[in-house]
Amino acid sequence: MRASDVLTIGQLAARTGLSVSAIRFYEEKGLVHPIRNAGNQRRFLRADLRRLSFVLIAQQLGFTVREIAEELAALPKDRAPSLADWQRSSTRFLAEVDRRIASLQRLRNNLNGCIGCGCLSLDKCALYNPQDTAAELGPGPRVLKSVELA
Repeated sequence: MRASDVLTIGQLAARTGLSVSAIRFYEEKGLVHPIRNAGNQRRFLRADLRRLSFVLIAQQLGFTVREIAEELAALPKDRAPSLADWQRSSTRFLAEVDRRIASLQRLRNNLNGCIGCGCLSLDKCALYNPQDTAAELGPGPRVLKSVELA
């Protein structure tokens, strides 16, 4: 492996905009897998630039580090992911993004009316929650939560 094939943690930080401590955190969580040189210093493959970029985007979309780690575990660790590798990952993530968008749209469409709290204080509550049946489902905004989970 040539020296130009790998990056120091400082170089990776500069290229990704992440702090060195953030990169170490992601390493601890299994999102990147550096190799160690003879002096026991971390060296990262150039493919780790894409892995960390994926992490940053996925976090902006609301995915947890655990969810991201599970997805990255399906990608090769020893080489840059191929287009087919990324397409498989993006297909799985897109399905979840679509589910979240639909949930947010339902929330937006119902926010001015009823949030399903079971309060019966609005005239429309009789439509969404007659006889306070949502109370049987538990505390909080049960109507929208049950729609979101459906």
